[in-house]
Amino acid sequence: MNSDSAHVLRALLQDCSVAALGTLAGNEPFVSMVPFAISADGRCLIVHVSRLAAHTQNMLQNERVSVLVMEHEGPSKPAQALARVTIQGIARVAAADEAAYAEWRAAYLKRFPSSAPMFDFGDFHLFLIEVTSARLVAGFAQATTVSAEEFARMVGSG
Repeated sequence: MNSDSAHVLRALLQDCSVAALGTLAGNEPFVSMVPFAISADGRCLIVHVSRLAAHTQNMLQNERVSVLVMEHEGPSKPAQALARVTIQGIARVAAADEAAYAEWRAAYLKRFPSSAPMFDFGDFHLFLIEVTSARLVAGFAQATTVSAEEFARMVGSG
């Protein structure tokens, strides 16, 4: 990945805090909105979701997910030129007794401090979406596939 694409990827994930989460409901695709943070090592997206939500039930049934993060649209840019990244990943519950749990929780709360009270709700849990690959479209005719390792190097801070 060239440095321009890496810059677009980092900026996109820093500037946008909400993603479209694609899960499978049986054999049917299901897309929902989720706020997300990124783990310090850049290997995972972190979401905080209720077990009552359809997308959470879907992730518990089928760990394969896709996440779309897209640049905000505006009148000065054609829709086809918007930067976006589609991330393929494996979702799992982050267990509270895992060594990195406090770090993941802190990363999420740094981005969404008003979510702190929801950590006291019994049905809310952190999920990690381990990045397996990504497809970055940095603009019109500027697409590249990114490996999990490359993704982690580009967006990780630790």
